[in-house]
Amino acid sequence: MTREPVHSDAAPAAIGTYSQAMRAGDTLYISGQIPLDPASGELVHGDMAVQIRQVFDNLSAVATAAGGSLNDAVKITVFLTDLSHFATVNEIMAEYLEPPYPARAALGVASLPKGAAVEADAILAL
Repeated sequence: MTREPVHSDAAPAAIGTYSQAMRAGDTLYISGQIPLDPASGELVHGDMAVQIRQVFDNLSAVATAAGGSLNDAVKITVFLTDLSHFATVNEIMAEYLEPPYPARAALGVASLPKGAAVEADAILAL
């Protein structure tokens, strides 16, 4: 099976030794996205809802570049530095996804790259 990198200019460029996503057959693995503005490469300013929306905008942009959408997600993992924002994640995910929702894990973590408060990655079946 061949692996093919996927890139979108509508999502932030990788800030390390990774691709925005890799496609293997009909499966797309989207790297963790933090709330970076794709144009500036800086964290967005605003409350947690603004930050979570930016994460899902970034995931969506990469999914679109691969010819899919977040509704193709089979698994999403969300990392939060404060799990009290879990309810906000649920509300915003419902704006980006239609039922049946993908499998999901939410983890509380001590810190994330660039001091972000939220990160999410996704696996899609295209």
